Amino acid sequence: AESTMSSPAPAAASSNSHRGERLEDRGKEKDVRQSNITAAKAVADAVRTSLGPRGMDKMVSDARGEVTVTNDGATILQQLEVAHPTARMLVELSKAQDVEAGDGTTSVVVLAGSLLDACSKLLAQGVHPTIISEAFGKAVVKADEILTGMGVPLDLNDTNSLVLAATTSLSSKVVYQQADLLSKIAVDAVMHVADIENSNVDLNDVRVLQKLGGTIDDTELINGI
Repeated sequence: AESTMSSPAPAAASSNSHRGERLEDRGKEKDVRQSNITAAKAVADAVRTSLGPRGMDKMVSDARGEVTVTNDGATILQQLEVAHPTARMLVELSKAQDVEAGDGTTSVVVLAGSLLDACSKLLAQGVHPTIISEAFGKAVVKADEILTGMGVPLDLNDTNSLVLAATTSLSSKVVYQQADLLSKIAVDAVMHVADIENSNVDLNDVRVLQKLGGTIDDTELINGI
């Protein structure tokens, strides 16, 4: 009589194959994360040197040969042809900041790039992405608490304080030398169209006209209907 026994080799080979696939998937996940972080950091580095009062202007030339000179983050990023999905998210972040606050378009991109750089170091140490994400959620709550505590109540009837705030925003712009003139005009224009009761302003109600000739000192505010 002859006896036959089944060999466990195929099962072991199948197990090793699945383990190899899992390792390969994990490797792909790491590569994708690193690619996303690298793309975001590249966008942040592109506008980093234009941040602050001593920030440098950028000269951007488009496909038609038109040249734009600016240090505004949103304007610079709009001129760039960004293809990477994560990089485009930072461009959209800058646009959203411009619509919501009208300032800080460079700061949000640089801050996001720095946070992602910190994430890269944590990932390299073996910290799980979920833990990092949960930590960011806690940090947002704490940051909101600290910033709310630092806030100073502002009376909209206090024109001097409003002008000072506007002047500070203009200190990093190309027109900073005429900040005293433009800040007063900006405050007067906004207060004319502001909905004080609802704390809302539709900037589309303020029309800016550019005329050839003259200088910025010739800028004036004309009350509409």
